[in-house]
Amino acid sequence: MELKRAISIDQITKMRFTTMNFEGEWADHVGIEVEKNGSWIIYGESGHGKTSYSLKLAKYMTRFGRVAYNTLEEGARLSFQKAIKRQKFSTLERRRITILNEDLDHLIERLKKQKSPDIIIIDSLQFIGITKKQYNQLIKRFPSKTFIWISHAEGKKPLGSLAVYVEYHADVKIRVEGFKAIIKSRYGGGEDYIIDQAKSAEYWNELT
Repeated sequence: MELKRAISIDQITKMRFTTMNFEGEWADHVGIEVEKNGSWIIYGESGHGKTSYSLKLAKYMTRFGRVAYNTLEEGARLSFQKAIKRQKFSTLERRRITILNEDLDHLIERLKKQKSPDIIIIDSLQFIGITKKQYNQLIKRFPSKTFIWISHAEGKKPLGSLAVYVEYHADVKIRVEGFKAIIKSRYGGGEDYIIDQAKSAEYWNELT
């Protein structure tokens, strides 16, 4: 068996990584210097603001490259159209984001092309129907891309063994409840992101 070459501390401290430099409320939320690859997960129960949050994130991340929003679950329906309109994408943002409805095989074919999306949001993890092995293969096959998975939830945890597995390995974990995004990020940040001020205040005030 051929062993992988070991890396020294000096070598790893001199490595350069492709990063996204977040600012303002997004830096407070996710962190300032965020690596442009790997896996994120957004999860929560229905009706708590996952789609609104994911579209806000997609809109912000257009400044770092091409974004694909793969809406397998909701599709091109009126509710999704309204959610997009609420974000008021600029002309530049519209050019940098693509709405898809593709299964895993077609998504892989798209990502193999030149000028393919840099950031891929998949809605949802349950609807794309992949295995843990396929998940690992996808991340390894496209090591320079950021995959953001949207998942259903059961209580305060992602729904299903695959979603729990993805959450465990994700660099950024975001739980959406009551129009508030509660984050655990390896890049710092840590501040909650309020998706809708009025709805969030109403929800959380009712719990106290």
